[in-house]
Amino acid sequence: MRILSVSDYVVSALYDNFEVERFPKIDLILSCGDLPPEYLSNLYTSFNVPLYYVCGNHDIRYDSKPPGGCIDLNARIIQFQGIKMLGLEGSRWYSGGPHQYTEKEMWKTIRSLRPKIWWQKGIDIIITHAPPRYIHDAEDQCHRGFKSFRWLIDRYCPRYFIHGHIHAEFNDPAERITKINKTKVVNTYGYYLFEINTDQISE
Repeated sequence: MRILSVSDYVVSALYDNFEVERFPKIDLILSCGDLPPEYLSNLYTSFNVPLYYVCGNHDIRYDSKPPGGCIDLNARIIQFQGIKMLGLEGSRWYSGGPHQYTEKEMWKTIRSLRPKIWWQKGIDIIITHAPPRYIHDAEDQCHRGFKSFRWLIDRYCPRYFIHGHIHAEFNDPAERITKINKTKVVNTYGYYLFEINTDQISE
């Protein structure tokens, strides 16, 4: 399965200069936040495949104007063609705005999901806006990652943990990735393309 993940930056090649031939055989789109709802609606229409998203700390219009055809994955576990996906929105609390959470609040959400994760026998892909603490994050209050996300990685070993929020330029796709045991932690700023073998998903 070929997956396109996006976050934080509107890529011209995926929007006003879009040519489907440049992105062949996309089966699924995942958005990790801080993108205009119109952009996600356009991606959904252009590729005609399912699009799941979580909100970033700047996605203040999503409540009144959600992206058409797209599915909010926040605090939910959904299967798509056998792949089990979990989404967690937002950033660390820093100003009291929407989609901001203290570490305690994020732990509470994760604890409420643990029975569902157990019932599903694990998770294959986790998408978030913020990164895990000490992996791709920064030291200012807004851009610190969540310790609870690192716990999720250590406890459930998803194949991919995909986040946004940290703006960075990459010369090579491999620069986006930090591997923690069996998990590839990916900063999807802009966009990232990857493939997952559905014959090797968690059981």
